[in-house]
Amino acid sequence: MAISPLTEVVLRTAFRRRLLAPDADSGMSLLMAEAADVAATPEDWRGSVASAVAAGLVYDPVRLPEGALQCHWHLELTPQGVAAVRALKDG
Repeated sequence: MAISPLTEVVLRTAFRRRLLAPDADSGMSLLMAEAADVAATPEDWRGSVASAVAAGLVYDPVRLPEGALQCHWHLELTPQGVAAVRALKDG
């Protein structure tokens, strides 16, 4: 599976940092701040997160935990995402 360079940044960032925010816009801002050296539009970042979700590399970041009254945003790798990051590190 080919991973775009921006999606690779998303995966590496999720691997090394716990990204948690009260909503999707704040979460995307947090992600962009963590990778401030990468030039990309907010739409590019959203597309990369969506691609990673579609590929099964990250869980859907919008969550409603049991008992919660409101959703929050949490970027978390799936086991396949962890394996992909490790493969990127080795390769």
